[in-house]
Amino acid sequence: MKTLKTILAAGAASLCIGLAAAGAQAQSMVFTSWGGTTQDAQKAAWAEPFTAATGIKVQQDGPTDYGKFKAMVESGNVAWDVVDVEYDFAVKAAQDGLVEPLDFSVVKRDEIDPRFVTDHAVGSFYYSFVLGYNPDVLGDNAPKSWADLFDTTAFPGKRTFYKWSAPGVLEIALLADGVAPDKLYPLDLDRAFRKLDTIKGDIVWWGGGAQSQQLLASGEAALGMFWNGRLHALELSGTKVGVSWDQNLTAADMLVVPKGAPNKDAAMKFLAQATSAKGQADLAAETAYAPVNLKSKDLMDAATVATLPDQHAAGQINLDMAYWAANRDVIAKRWYAWQTQ
Repeated sequence: MKTLKTILAAGAASLCIGLAAAGAQAQSMVFTSWGGTTQDAQKAAWAEPFTAATGIKVQQDGPTDYGKFKAMVESGNVAWDVVDVEYDFAVKAAQDGLVEPLDFSVVKRDEIDPRFVTDHAVGSFYYSFVLGYNPDVLGDNAPKSWADLFDTTAFPGKRTFYKWSAPGVLEIALLADGVAPDKLYPLDLDRAFRKLDTIKGDIVWWGGGAQSQQLLASGEAALGMFWNGRLHALELSGTKVGVSWDQNLTAADMLVVPKGAPNKDAAMKFLAQATSAKGQADLAAETAYAPVNLKSKDLMDAATVATLPDQHAAGQINLDMAYWAANRDVIAKRWYAWQTQ
């Protein structure tokens, strides 16, 4: 028969093991983003310094998948702690109760550009969609406008567009068709799809930034719409890239914590690191995406600042995230039906 001392000792040992296991679990979290050079930069600028400072390991997952995101939350089986999403999805996800409110006793809200912070999301980075092209394919025939992207006579060959139903492609089609920037919203969907029909057979779709880079670098697509940071990364790798900033379309990626995230406290600390002045400055230096922290530019050299989207403000167009949040589902239904026709 066990003595009381033995029982107490065994109980204490079990408690220690349980606490150790819980502690071990709390010392890791999962960050999900879009893959490729951007996620590599996020890992270097945010995750590695965060782990060094806190001891909390950051596992990388991706690419971001909204269907998977919703399924995790709705099933109560959430594996992600912080997710990089598009701004309109962040707005809609908050409305639908899919994300946690942020803890601004940890995250410094007052340091963040108010355009890129809500009660449930904080900016990851600020970017532009720009017209990119491969000079080795097009030679001296440089496209300059979104209208050129639809001109298959002057600029023959495949062109590439973002695959998913999200801000960008429909606006580009309307701008190419002559719609004035201040008349874009609400989007004239019939007109936009008619314009896209004119080049539908020449479109190669990209679903992630890494794929967009490969399509352009290989010459499979001679020109197209791209995130500015992806073109910058290609240039740094030695690939020849042409860029037109005419009517560049601006938006931000946002960081959210899924409802029921298993490591919510660690997630809030990670967000504080990611949105800090240094974290944002380091990411901008790696990606050419603009920082959301108002103090970051003080830490950046002039050459790096010159690569950012806000240095091309003339003619810049802000994508309307509130419109997209309200209409994402309706547009998505038509968008995916059109792609399969």
